[in-house]
Amino acid sequence: MKTIRALLAIFLLVAGIYAGYKIVPVYINNYQLQDALDEEVKLNTYTLKSENDMRQSIYKKAQSLDIPVTPEQIEVKRAGNTVSISTQYTMHVDLPLYPLDLTFAPSSKNKSVI
Repeated sequence: MKTIRALLAIFLLVAGIYAGYKIVPVYINNYQLQDALDEEVKLNTYTLKSENDMRQSIYKKAQSLDIPVTPEQIEVKRAGNTVSISTQYTMHVDLPLYPLDLTFAPSSKNKSVI
């Protein structure tokens, strides 16, 4: 009985490590994309960079992170001194017996102090 418990504990530990190995990078990439959105909004609140240029910059960052988003899915709005960027995407994680689809919706908005 003790060997069965030990084997079960080892199996659960290995399964948990494997799931983390597959899922954690997806969340890290989302965090990096969110950081890129925040940076883009902060830098371009006071510049005249066009919405399309901001969209292309975010699209390039998403591509470098292997995030499945198209330029059309990236919504950039500039209204006066306010800049906002948002997008939504789903990442598929293939886990044995339990494949999952994780949906993310990173966004950022910055308003000028002036």
